[in-house]
Amino acid sequence: MTVVAVLIGGVLGTGLRLGVDALLPHEGTGFPWSTLLINVTGSFVLGFLVSRVWPAAPAWLRAGLGTGLLGSFTTFSALAASLVAISAGGAALTALAYLAASLVAGFGAAWLGLRLGSARPPVVLREDE
Repeated sequence: MTVVAVLIGGVLGTGLRLGVDALLPHEGTGFPWSTLLINVTGSFVLGFLVSRVWPAAPAWLRAGLGTGLLGSFTTFSALAASLVAISAGGAALTALAYLAASLVAGFGAAWLGLRLGSARPPVVLREDE
């Protein structure tokens, strides 16, 4: 059940990522707004789920949403590839700004998600759901 949940989550997360990339395209050496938005959003959602849903969620659901959906939606490799492309294009300050924005906004979004998710008692799920 866990493997199937991760596979389904992975397909959905990849599709969502492709959709955001299509809506916010950028040149290889331009500022990658879509990747920043994707990674910050994923950080927030994962933080929220970890504090609000994970305590009561079955393992297959945590794996499907965390590893599958959000793991395929957000990617460190896209961040790294964008940094290398921007730097290779001679825009070192843009690369530095992108790295700083990714780190600050990503950690901030995860912190906010954790805080908002823990503002109320966790969701109660039955194991058979």
